[in-house]
Amino acid sequence: MFFTESPSVEQLETFPNPRPGREYSIEIVCPEFTSVCPKTGQPDYGTLVFTYTPGDVCVELKSLKLYLQRFRNQGIFYEQVTNRILDDFVQAAKPMRATLVSRWTPRGGISTNVTVTYEAGKS
Repeated sequence: MFFTESPSVEQLETFPNPRPGREYSIEIVCPEFTSVCPKTGQPDYGTLVFTYTPGDVCVELKSLKLYLQRFRNQGIFYEQVTNRILDDFVQAAKPMRATLVSRWTPRGGISTNVTVTYEAGKS
């Protein structure tokens, strides 16, 4: 399946939290994330780990997978893509709190991890 469409928050679907009022965490691991280095045009490979405490809704996994696949041909830096994905995730799911860690495959002997967090009510 080849995507020419850019990623958009509208692609993320949700479903009602089956246990509203109970604080629990959900961890989603996406070990095959790809995007493109905007400087070199070379592919970047990483693992994304989402950990979130849902509010009223949870993120539907197939829609998350399809959303993430749309970054495959996007020229975007690690820091930018990690923040963008968490911003879209938070906008769609409105969690109590969320953390996204992106762990990038080493390039030139250097590996990079980017961690971004969100907590409802805080800037």
